[in-house]
Amino acid sequence: MSWLTDNDPIPGDRQSCDAIEQVIVPRARDLGGFEVRRALPSAQRQMVGPFIFFDQMGPAQFLAGKGMDVRPHPHIGLATVTYLFDGEITHRDSLGSALAIRPGEVNLMTAGRGIVHSERTGQEVRASGQNLFGIQSWMALPKSHEESAPEFAHHDVDALPRLDGEGKRVRVIMGSLYGETSPAKFPHESFYAEAVLAPSALLPLDPDYDERAVYIASGRIDVAGQSFDAGQLLVFRPGDRISILAESNARLMLLGGEPMDGPRHIWWNFVSSSQDRIDAAKNDWRQGRFDVVPGDEQEFIPLPEDR
Repeated sequence: MSWLTDNDPIPGDRQSCDAIEQVIVPRARDLGGFEVRRALPSAQRQMVGPFIFFDQMGPAQFLAGKGMDVRPHPHIGLATVTYLFDGEITHRDSLGSALAIRPGEVNLMTAGRGIVHSERTGQEVRASGQNLFGIQSWMALPKSHEESAPEFAHHDVDALPRLDGEGKRVRVIMGSLYGETSPAKFPHESFYAEAVLAPSALLPLDPDYDERAVYIASGRIDVAGQSFDAGQLLVFRPGDRISILAESNARLMLLGGEPMDGPRHIWWNFVSSSQDRIDAAKNDWRQGRFDVVPGDEQEFIPLPEDR
């Protein structure tokens, strides 16, 4: 499909520059034997729209025989969204879902009242080695859906709307953006997209949602004369027009939505509007009351306080 034309803000426009509310630099942590960079939550901000965790995985290179091994672990009160630029991950969960996710596809796992899943490098891929690079984000469920039934949905690359032209390619992963709507459903007004820009390409981001951010996965961009490098999350003020100029080849993640219905408690893999609910989930995992993951029953990650 063709690119949707729009009236871009003028590069160097002060209004665009003042629209930046926060610049967040992710902190590094280990996940399954390789490093990830976590941009949300941060000391400056808990959420952007419903996005409450935002992790960059890699880029990493696994030698033959090595791979990613995130053992079975539980979630409540959130949805996980996995999107890869490079590599492959095998997802399994307690609903019986078992499939590999590849670049340009999306895995949307809604935990609701509780789900368990694992993420590993498949045996065939492990045997030959691979590169891995992608984003995993967590979206807090609205209070009305925190105790909903768990679900899993996978959407192939051809199912996601894509806009091309003028040196930019945008794939709408979730929600609606630039006149296109993803088939991936989430019960709160939000958007999520990948944008790949050639040098000098100009990308508008209109104030269609109150909370908006751009994560720079690779490359370098300019917003109103100020340069930003890979590994930064730019959070914008509501209502202001934004124009992003690519100084080099760049890959961005566009994310946000309407404000969530109140703050959330976060503990380990649990997100909830109620601390009591998190305490109950901790006890349920300790006592083995979550369902197991078919095909991955031999291992699990214990509660941090039980290690």
